[in-house]
Amino acid sequence: MKSSISEKDYPTEELIKGRAIRQGVLTEIRKDHPQFGHNDYIAIAELNRYRQSYVENKLKEELGTLSHLEHKVIKSITQREFLSDNINETHEQQQTFGQHLADRIAAFGGSWSFIMLFSGFIALWMAGNVVLLLNKGFDPYPFILLNLILSSLAAFQAPVIMMSQNRQEEKNRKHAENDYLVNLKSELEIRSLHEKLDHLMQVQQERELEFQEMQIEMMKEMMNELSGLKGRP
Repeated sequence: MKSSISEKDYPTEELIKGRAIRQGVLTEIRKDHPQFGHNDYIAIAELNRYRQSYVENKLKEELGTLSHLEHKVIKSITQREFLSDNINETHEQQQTFGQHLADRIAAFGGSWSFIMLFSGFIALWMAGNVVLLLNKGFDPYPFILLNLILSSLAAFQAPVIMMSQNRQEEKNRKHAENDYLVNLKSELEIRSLHEKLDHLMQVQQERELEFQEMQIEMMKEMMNELSGLKGRP
């Protein structure tokens, strides 16, 4: 069968009748093809383009201008793609060695294991210089070398922790974007589902009215025939 839009031949299962298309999308089709009616056919691939145009116009009415995220949602709806993504797995795969090392150092530096180990190191350092070496060792009181080590450690640890925090903020931003995309798509899909249900109910009611009219016409014809038979001698 041929599509009324492109006049190309398509398999029957890839064609949809105009009667089965909801009014909003049908209006978009009639902007380019005013002659398109309820008994005409359109291919699914062609219908998806008009569905995308319909969703874009709806979003523009509500949001004004569409960002890259909104266009991504529209594309996923028309192409039947999934938006949900495993952010953690993707984030781990994109890590460099330095970023992975920064995360490991920041995780260890913010743990009780680091606190206890470093406290033990400082206690041994002081006890060794004061008690064992009688304050005449390589770093006597007031432990100038130890203070230098502690200052150097803090100077290196701070940027490493900031690197890890920046990566965590980027991961949180990706999570927020992903949640926004999924929520927006869900809202649009629910609206579309409501419109489809309303359209199906309307079509069903029209068909029921047609059947009722046909039954009434048949009953009238039968009554006329019966009246004619009664009038005969």
